[in-house]
Amino acid sequence: MIPIRDSIPCKIRPYVTWAIMVICTVVFLSMLVMPNYMVQRFLYLYGMVPIRYTNPTWAQHFGLPPDYYLSFVTNIFIHGDWMHLLFNLMFLWIFADNIEDLMGHKRFIVFYLLCGIIATYAQWHFSRNLVIPVVGASGAIAGVLGAYFFRFPYARVVVVIPILFYPLIFEVPAIGFLGFWMILQLQEVTSIALFSAATSNVAWWAHVGGFVAGALLHSFFIDTPTDESGPLDQNQPTP
Repeated sequence: MIPIRDSIPCKIRPYVTWAIMVICTVVFLSMLVMPNYMVQRFLYLYGMVPIRYTNPTWAQHFGLPPDYYLSFVTNIFIHGDWMHLLFNLMFLWIFADNIEDLMGHKRFIVFYLLCGIIATYAQWHFSRNLVIPVVGASGAIAGVLGAYFFRFPYARVVVVIPILFYPLIFEVPAIGFLGFWMILQLQEVTSIALFSAATSNVAWWAHVGGFVAGALLHSFFIDTPTDESGPLDQNQPTP
């Protein structure tokens, strides 16, 4: 299921969400014009390579400073290909504006980065010997989805299922769509945990870690009551 839009209006201009989308796009476009050797260097320096922090000798051998922890933040603005970027931008566009609306711009950026860091740490913790860079905003976005899951469970999400030339378009409650999304992530991490030979180019642990972080932390960043139409006006009586 591919989400198209949701039913919750955003009552502010989500400048932080837009800025994140622009930064991710600019970084990706910049990588397209870099020589291949420079792209590889960029990914290994600013992406999070788990073994870099597990085995300092490995890091030094490849010229990577093992104490450079900024990559736990910078990796969430880097994407590996067009589909990776476009899917993350789509989820940001649909879900992040409403969470920014609840939190406000400053709190949202702190929340987003914190979820991204926790998601990246979760991926490192469960794949410490991985030698390829972990990149992408999906862990931080999963934190947004965790907040959305609890704040707008009955919002309507319009989704499309591409079936040959006849795509199906219909509405589902957010709790159903995001619950199904989370079940898929848990299925993947379970397969990885049970079958040591299982490999993937997707940071599933980052998705799970980010979602759990967003679900647990979002209430600390929100002091505005909400209903299914968005934040309630504190100056107006509630029904």
